[in-house]
Amino acid sequence: MAAEVVIGLIASSLALIADAGHMLSDAAAIALALIAMRLAARPAAGSFTYGLRRAEIFSAQANGLTLLLLAVFFAVESIRRLLDPPAVEGGLVLAIALVGVVVNLAATWVLSKANRQSLNVEGSFQHILTDLYAFIGTAIAGLVILLSGWDRADPIASLVVAVLMAKAGLGLVRESGRVFLEAAPRGIDPTAVEQQLRAAGPVVDVHELHIWEVSSGFPAMSAHVLVAPQHVLVAPQYDCHRVREELERGLADRFGINHTTLQVDHRDSLIADPSLPLRGDAPQAHAGHSRPMRTTGDHPAEDCREGLRSHPSTGRPDLSGPTDREDALGHLAKEAP
Repeated sequence: MAAEVVIGLIASSLALIADAGHMLSDAAAIALALIAMRLAARPAAGSFTYGLRRAEIFSAQANGLTLLLLAVFFAVESIRRLLDPPAVEGGLVLAIALVGVVVNLAATWVLSKANRQSLNVEGSFQHILTDLYAFIGTAIAGLVILLSGWDRADPIASLVVAVLMAKAGLGLVRESGRVFLEAAPRGIDPTAVEQQLRAAGPVVDVHELHIWEVSSGFPAMSAHVLVAPQHVLVAPQYDCHRVREELERGLADRFGINHTTLQVDHRDSLIADPSLPLRGDAPQAHAGHSRPMRTTGDHPAEDCREGLRSHPSTGRPDLSGPTDREDALGHLAKEAP
């Protein structure tokens, strides 16, 4: 890089100097990416409950901002040289640019084999790819100057480099900004997620749906899901915990969301048969004697954990015996013809 800057100054080639600056930013980007990957691999500890996964996003944001700053600098300098072009050594520019093309082709091939789902790795790849395009443009400019003596080809090539850098930088800043603003990951439509949740048999309402991305390739989701209690009573396989497990399995299979927090409650306004037992002691589980359900916020709901009997000695919920709900269901089964 230092040699390229020296040769660029000797040849009066802004395109070579721009390429050297871009290569310097490439080296810094790769070093920053490696550090960020090491930090992101650390386990969660203390107040960092997600670990340092977003260190990669900080790295990508820094890479993008660096590209934008360099793009502005070289764009301004290119315009100045277009108005007053210096004499450029076309042969020297062409030779150095061809060496740069070979080096960046090798680097691009190596990074293309890496996991580019990581925004951090993608940022480094975009740096190298943009540098490759820049050297190709510089080589073309050197050839034009060598054959025709048209010195303005050099600032035009550097202006093209600036545009490519700005494009790559904007992309990185935009994508990392989406993660920081906790937008839904690209490729995951919140409407489609909600429709899938609502399509489940016992689900009657979905709200407070939030989908975000902790880091590249780590989507997360939370939602409040209401199910009709008659489904739980008439079809025990639709126990709210089983409903939650089925919903989570569907989200993982279709959308790749493996980090989910679903709050599943029962909604009392959808009880079709008032004779069905709800909560309370077994003797009170007949029609007209069940207690009203607890409400959660503005949404009437029944907690799946309710209905447990208290242990006579400790007063705590007794998990060893049947719940009031199970007693009520057994009572209905005995009365059934």
